Amino acid sequence: QVQLVESGGGLVQPGGSLRLSCAASGSISTYTMGWYRQAPGKQRDLVATITSGGNTHYADSVKGRFSISRDNAGNTVYLQMDSLKPEDTAVYYCKLGYHYWGQGTQVTVSS
Repeated sequence: QVQLVESGGGLVQPGGSLRLSCAASGSISTYTMGWYRQAPGKQRDLVATITSGGNTHYADSVKGRFSISRDNAGNTVYLQMDSLKPEDTAVYYCKLGYHYWGQGTQVTVSS
């Protein structure tokens, strides 16, 4: 059973930056990895994905501000978030392949 542990969330002011990390208990090298987010009362939405070959995809709402990357040797996926906006406030979840999820980490953007 794969375990995914997220870290790096917290409170940040608008315009600030955070970097989220997702550490996996096993190899991630063959899997597409993703970050998703869920705001209160809303559905869980895709934020960014990165394939095993390094191809990336971003939601329009974060394009140009967020960057997903992976370290296969360290079994870790990152989400660099810059120019944060209040509407980015959500619980952010890491996903491995189709079925494995992390527990989520809270990101709050507020002045």
